Amino acid sequence: MTPPDPLRSLGVRVTTHGGELRVWSETADAIDLCIFDATDPHWIIKTVPMVKDEHGVWSGHSRTLSPGRRYGIRVSGPTAPRNSFHPEKTLIEPYSRGLVRVGPDQWQSSVVDGDFDWAGSVKPRIALDHTVVYEAHVRGLTNLSPSVPANLRGTYAGLAHESTIGYLKNLGVTSVELLPVQAFVSEQRLIKQGLSNYWGYNTFNFFSPHADYATQKSQAAGPEAVLREFKGMVKLLHEAGLEVILDVVYNHTAEEGPNGPVSSLRGIDNAAYYRQNSAGGYIDVTGCGNTLNVSHDVPRRLVLDSLRYWANEVQIDGFRFDLSATLARDENVDFQADSPLLASITADPQLSTVKLIAEPWDIGMGGWQTGNFPDGWTEWNDRYRDRMRSFWLTDLAAARDGHAGSGIGRFATRLAGSANTFSRERGPLASLNFITAHDGFTMADLTSYNVKHNVGNGESNRDGTDSNNSFNHGAEGPTRDRDILTARRKAMRNLLATLLLSAGVPMITAGDEFGRSQRGNNNAYCHDSELTWLNWDLDDWQEDLHRVTRRLLQLRRENPALRPVRFGRPGETTLSASEMNWYNAEGRSMSEDDWHSSGERTLQYLAASTPEHEDFNRILLIVQGREEEVTVTLPLHTGVTSYSLLWDSSHDDLSDAVIEHAPGDRFLVPAASMQLLRAH
Repeated sequence: MTPPDPLRSLGVRVTTHGGELRVWSETADAIDLCIFDATDPHWIIKTVPMVKDEHGVWSGHSRTLSPGRRYGIRVSGPTAPRNSFHPEKTLIEPYSRGLVRVGPDQWQSSVVDGDFDWAGSVKPRIALDHTVVYEAHVRGLTNLSPSVPANLRGTYAGLAHESTIGYLKNLGVTSVELLPVQAFVSEQRLIKQGLSNYWGYNTFNFFSPHADYATQKSQAAGPEAVLREFKGMVKLLHEAGLEVILDVVYNHTAEEGPNGPVSSLRGIDNAAYYRQNSAGGYIDVTGCGNTLNVSHDVPRRLVLDSLRYWANEVQIDGFRFDLSATLARDENVDFQADSPLLASITADPQLSTVKLIAEPWDIGMGGWQTGNFPDGWTEWNDRYRDRMRSFWLTDLAAARDGHAGSGIGRFATRLAGSANTFSRERGPLASLNFITAHDGFTMADLTSYNVKHNVGNGESNRDGTDSNNSFNHGAEGPTRDRDILTARRKAMRNLLATLLLSAGVPMITAGDEFGRSQRGNNNAYCHDSELTWLNWDLDDWQEDLHRVTRRLLQLRRENPALRPVRFGRPGETTLSASEMNWYNAEGRSMSEDDWHSSGERTLQYLAASTPEHEDFNRILLIVQGREEEVTVTLPLHTGVTSYSLLWDSSHDDLSDAVIEHAPGDRFLVPAASMQLLRAH
């Protein structure tokens, strides 16, 4: 017989006989459950001393602890270097399903029933090779949308509005990845500067949805209504066939450094929840002041229970884990790919169908771990980002100054799925390909600025990376020079095409599909304003870019050769692994010199699918990385009798183009451009 789980049912459980609260603390010597008056947020109407069991779990029961009731805990314990008990403070219970703000920096937990009618709605469960991630901010996506009713803009309900869903479906993405929506607060430093944490990477509670993203009506009705609006958003997106992925922050909390606020975990059991040395000094590998100690059973269980809650009770389709290397560090703070938390997540039957996306680094020793996560994980591929930016931007800038670029070999490696980074067993779908993300320049700004412009962040332009691999094409920022504008817009088309025609899982940052700018700010985390909100009043060139993005997504869907599931091996046939052949401008197979020459900037990539679930398909992708036109000879390849031009980044209007070509034909490729052809 399986022994009872000592950490079962932490948090509040409501029965017909009232509610029971269970909280873990090994070090505390007393915990009181405090229940507040329904109308006066500062009046404690009942205090229940909680009882500790042999596993460190404290329990308290009250008939008053019912849905809608606000509560908190007060914890006392011994004074010691690693402890931080403050029995005068009323703390947030870690498993709170709802929070209520009762003062500028005061919060109380709220009992939430969580009942919701899903009405048969189910998760879309989109195959990873068909997945296109769209990274968006709940508020930023719709706050300026004229198609969304004013009272719904910038909210969960606004994201679920028929116009927003229609836009996402029409664009062709499959999975909306939301910047943090677990309850968060702004850092003390930002508050003093009169700024706020817009991105949300400062989690306050791992179970409650961020209330400020709910409509005013739901906020006024309380946490139950906020949760219901959130679930309603998920339900409507699912009914439209769209997945919901959450960007989650389990590496640190909003309690910041040792002198930061005491709101929950620090006051419950600081010694267990946060990484510290023997003297009580915080071990910070996140750069945020504290690090959650997931090498300990209880913090690790907190993360797992939170994931299970969102995946099952809220029906979330996947998670992107911020600073994932932190979550894989052992008791010695060393990265371990087989760490207990990562192993528990991938083995958990309650999490078996969710997508797992890692940001595979942190700022600690050995913090860069791209390619080292276990099977079942897809990783943000920063090597892909840097290589593709360099090829289309800084290499061209260098060429204008007479310097050689990086050649075609390393570009091709990334295009084909980064087999030099991810193991054959994991395959190309282990790579989450991105050119931009919330953190950094937008795609338009990559082509318009050589340096960051972050003065508005209040840190004298010191914040944000200086390694952007960007190219302004001859003018810093806005310009009326037609040649520069033409070059910038073609660069955006090339970057988008590279992203959407590469092997791996692509991620588009919201607004890149129509050239959104943040005026050169590459770290706009503290701006909740029109700088970061999507502006839906588009110029003609933005409408054109949007149309290009839609077309590229359509081409990705229609050509499985672009979406291999596995890596192939030369001379073998591997199902769902595209057979790849590489040709130079002359139509000859690439030589070793071609691969390694910094002067070789033209590539013909012929990929044929090895059908397992879809019809046979073969494509030819031509990449020309020089700012001068080149004539290529289309490759002679066994089984190929003709090529049909599908798309050309140099203009994207094929009405006057010659569409059909034969193997061996000479094909004029415009300067710095890409062409996609279907091989017959």
